[in-house]
Amino acid sequence: MEETLSQLESAQESVADRSPRTKKRALALAIAAPLLLGGCELPSFGAFHGVTKTANSTFKLWQGFNVTAIVVGGITLLAMIWAIFAYRAKDKTSIPKQTQYHIPLELTYTIIPIFIVIGLFAATVVVENQVVDEPAPNATINVTAFQWGWKFTYPGHKAVVVGQTTQSPIMVMPENKNVLINLRSTDVIHGFYVPEFNFSRYAQPGLLNTFTFNANKTGMFDAQCTQLCGLYHTLMYFRVNVVSQAKFDAWLRAKDASTTQQEVIDANSAIALENNAGVAVNPTKSNGDGAN
Repeated sequence: MEETLSQLESAQESVADRSPRTKKRALALAIAAPLLLGGCELPSFGAFHGVTKTANSTFKLWQGFNVTAIVVGGITLLAMIWAIFAYRAKDKTSIPKQTQYHIPLELTYTIIPIFIVIGLFAATVVVENQVVDEPAPNATINVTAFQWGWKFTYPGHKAVVVGQTTQSPIMVMPENKNVLINLRSTDVIHGFYVPEFNFSRYAQPGLLNTFTFNANKTGMFDAQCTQLCGLYHTLMYFRVNVVSQAKFDAWLRAKDASTTQQEVIDANSAIALENNAGVAVNPTKSNGDGAN
């Protein structure tokens, strides 16, 4: 019996000895884990750098918000840790010195956050004004969303591109030009989202949404519907092909020459059938692709 009690006391002492070390390791891990995990996405913080002028501004605003949050959160965390250790009770009976109404300190941690919020708000207003600005367009594209596909037409031209579900129709646009997008929906609410443009807008039935892109990088960029819109929502993809002005003009001429009036009628009929039947029409065939 005495031997058993001795073993229990030894075990308790061992646990007591390890307890401070365990707490310190846990605290260090709690501090380091967010920094290490967040570092996987530095310095983008999970966003795209952007391939349009407004996307670049949006990305920088996103970076600014995250850096501000890290700085403010870091200072707050350090202050909390310092207070915990600096003013902890020396023993179980004593009470740490109580301090009340430190006016300069209270003014400091009230005024500084106000200025931070004002700065973030002002930066947001500037970027949002850039995003919604609509300068004189160099080209216009009409985008029509429907269950579950997209149609792209170019006013003044016969060119039409339409596709649904896995067809991923391609919207072709010129580089370094102001391209006005007229966005509509023929049935339910859809989401027009181009990740590398850092841009998303609703396509809503009965409402015209307009916005302008000015892409500063050529390439093919994936896009998709982001608003739950029915059975095949997850397959409602499209792509954006940004090309030089010369290639865009050549593609538009070729598309005008190859597009017949019957194809335009068929494209409109396909959308009408979608709206009436709610099922995919020709899910494996698309009538157009992007410029090479």
